[in-house]
This record gives sequence, structure tokens and C-alpha cells, in this order.
Amino acid sequence: MTDDLWTIKQVAEHLGIKPSSARGTLSRWGVQAVERRIDSHGRAHSLYDPDEVKTAHANRPGRGARTDRATEK
Repeated sequence: MTDDLWTIKQVAEHLGIKPSSARGTLSRWGVQAVERRIDSHGRAHSLYDPDEVKTAHANRPGRGARTDRATEK
């Protein structure tokens, strides 16, 4: 499973946004990193479950979905 995890760059590419925006988006959706790895330069990288990212992306509110408005009857 760990070989199939996505970096934030891969998440951003899937979502069609910048990596810096992807972090905030994942946070709002409640998606957390499942693993952290240190690369050969000593930098830490968070890794995400692609299925969790895809599910959260598919279930996000659509265009025009305003949760602040009551439905008229």
C-alpha cells in the first residue's frame, strides 16, 4: 500500500490546483496524511491515500451549493 500513496504534488495534479492550495483543501475535507517519509536530502514529505483523496474530491459540494440558504417551499 505505501508504494501507492500520493505526494502533495500528485494530489494537486489530480485536483488541478497548486500544491500549496492542495494542503488547505485536504485539510478542509478532513483528509490527513497516512504516512510521512524523509527523502535523501532530509526533507519530510506527507503521503496521502489516493482513494481517500478521490472520494473526498467526488463528494465535495458542487458549484452553486450554498449551505447558508434555506430551501424555499
